[in-house]
Amino acid sequence: MNATVEPTIDLELERQEILKRYRRLLRAAKPMLKGDDAKLIKKAFNTSAEAHKNMRRRSGEPYIYHPLAVAQIAVEEIGLGTTSIVAALLHDVVEDTDTTIADIERTFGPKVARIIDGLTKISGIFDYGTSQQAENFRKMLLTLSDDVRVILVKLADRLHNMRTLDSMPRDKQLKIAAETIYIYAPLAHRLGLYTIKSELEDLYLKHVEPEAYKDIAKKLRETRIARDRFIGRFIEPIERDLGDTKIKYLIKGRPKSIYSIWNKLNKSKKPFEEIYDLFAVRIILQVPQEEEKAACWRAYSIVTDHYKPNPDRLKDWISTPRANGYESLHTTVMSRTGQWVEVQIRSERMNEIAEKGYAAHWKYKGNDTQTGAGIEAWISQVRDMLESANNSDKKAAIEFVDDFRSNLYSEEVFVFTPKGDLKVLQRGATALDFAFDIHTQIGARCMAAKVNNTLVPLSHVLQNGDQVEVITSNRQKPSEDWLRFVVTSKAKTKIKDLIKEDNKRYVTDGRDIVQKKLRVLRMEMTNETINQLRAYFGSKTTDDFFYRVGKGHIDAQELKKFKTDKEAKENRLNKLNTDVLQDGKSFTKELKKIHGERADADMLLIGEDMDRIDYTLSKCCNPISGDDVFGFVTINDGIKIHRVTCPNAVELMSNHGNRIIKAKWTSQKELAFLAGLRITGTDRVGLVNDVTRVISNELHINMRSVTIDSKDGIFEGNIRLYVHDTAHLEILMRKLERVQGVFEVVRFDS
Repeated sequence: MNATVEPTIDLELERQEILKRYRRLLRAAKPMLKGDDAKLIKKAFNTSAEAHKNMRRRSGEPYIYHPLAVAQIAVEEIGLGTTSIVAALLHDVVEDTDTTIADIERTFGPKVARIIDGLTKISGIFDYGTSQQAENFRKMLLTLSDDVRVILVKLADRLHNMRTLDSMPRDKQLKIAAETIYIYAPLAHRLGLYTIKSELEDLYLKHVEPEAYKDIAKKLRETRIARDRFIGRFIEPIERDLGDTKIKYLIKGRPKSIYSIWNKLNKSKKPFEEIYDLFAVRIILQVPQEEEKAACWRAYSIVTDHYKPNPDRLKDWISTPRANGYESLHTTVMSRTGQWVEVQIRSERMNEIAEKGYAAHWKYKGNDTQTGAGIEAWISQVRDMLESANNSDKKAAIEFVDDFRSNLYSEEVFVFTPKGDLKVLQRGATALDFAFDIHTQIGARCMAAKVNNTLVPLSHVLQNGDQVEVITSNRQKPSEDWLRFVVTSKAKTKIKDLIKEDNKRYVTDGRDIVQKKLRVLRMEMTNETINQLRAYFGSKTTDDFFYRVGKGHIDAQELKKFKTDKEAKENRLNKLNTDVLQDGKSFTKELKKIHGERADADMLLIGEDMDRIDYTLSKCCNPISGDDVFGFVTINDGIKIHRVTCPNAVELMSNHGNRIIKAKWTSQKELAFLAGLRITGTDRVGLVNDVTRVISNELHINMRSVTIDSKDGIFEGNIRLYVHDTAHLEILMRKLERVQGVFEVVRFDS
């Protein structure tokens, strides 16, 4: 039997490499160091190196490489200073060693200690139905409201983790990538860190959809020479005229990120070759701050002298910067070859803020500029949300993260008060959102509004430039109906709080009724039972469930039916699902028993384990054999199998990573899976007959349903059919594409 040979590690070589990386960090930080900063960084480095000396990353490298890399990103790519460098070097020390926050505070001071506390995950056991990820994220945001550097260091940490994700197992890759696209990329966007946001999105795609990523990257490489030639010809007349103005400038053309191209391909359903706005031209002007606005508009005038602009695509973020401080002038113009080209015009200062976001804003804060004011307002809003979030509610953290996330990517709408003060709200905001933005009590008593002197209802959606006056009444009370049309997290949170206050009586009554009924049914009122009841009756939170019972929306007699269904389910699951819910490790043990200790014993084999484990294929994405999939342990319905690209995958992995299990298909049984195909083409006599002949006669595939629509010579058909696996489906799609008149065949989820 061959023994596995451990690779030999040259400790001296590693020590030299660590010192080399440390010196590189000091060189990058040198321009911003003052006083004893270098000594403090050295002390943090030595503390971290000592704490992690016997630890290695999954890749086999010394662990200290990671904090050094995070500190390097914080300096070079975000532009942070000494406090953040020290926090980056120490960010894993408390979590991974016996060092405490108090130890850090004694040696490095309260600011560093507070940042590291915000970055340290909450330890301990979480009730089932809560989300450890959401709780940790909320803890980090509590620190953000005092010191934004906690998020900036976390983004540096996440960026390095994403850059080194190759060494992680597949299920961990998916969980970390999902969290990144769900929360961290939108956060980087909100803080104006566009370069980091784009890289996080690209790395997400690289690990979740590797084939799509490689395909777009390859096509971008192949078209680079033609693209460079096109950009050269496009900017030639602009450079000539800009040179005449004596303004110093830099012009560069750049392709859009792979993720944004992938998004565009998915939305437009067009091939790569037919997507024209794959790149943007950026004009960066070197002018004093007081001349920026005039210089940018002058450059815009030169661009539009040569190329016709699209009037609907002019974005002026110079007069009114975005809430994250972003300033730039965007226009889309028609080139002489018939392609749309996006042109971005900005000053060097604006460009640095666009690249480094919040950190760069501090550099210019002393100047008379609006930059960053929006971020300050946003952080103040986060503080409000945190203060009003109900910590006692187990679902509060997930709800909070969802509300918080909903306004990270949103565009803004600019409106005015009756006195002419500018208010920046999320696009889609209503008159009621505006009222809550002014003050909670004004929102709570708002009964209507006047927009541009015209009376409108609370649900009226505001447009740029609207002047809004709120009309209140002391008799007005918030209602649950309001939650349907408000969009800002501030309004949602405040309305929920006001309603909760009003509904506490019903919640208490409902809890008493449930307790009495469970006693009659001889059931214990445990957290698990209440969570199962909540899920069974489709309530989002436990308080919502008690409220519905207290209000009489749920009859106490229905609890008897819950007990009957629960017992039937438990008999069918043969106790396995309960073990999984209590401890994810027991699931692994059970699988090992079933599979006889094979190599990947903690993996669910779909098709093989059906008789022993209760799992179902999720209807939201209809996975079929061959798809990249994962298992998700639900509270009441056993294990659900989802495709990695399922619309719900990101949310499940981000909020419930502990309930994700590895799964793969086994070919031991030939099963039939329901799949959907959308076929488009030019209509002709006999087309439907040719399509169905390929499906039924040539490949002997059973169809479940066919819907066909033909309009103005264009044919579109949706066909649901049964296939064995992705290879089988691929053969069918290729054959259908060869049918005369068929333009495109794509798979769709139900």
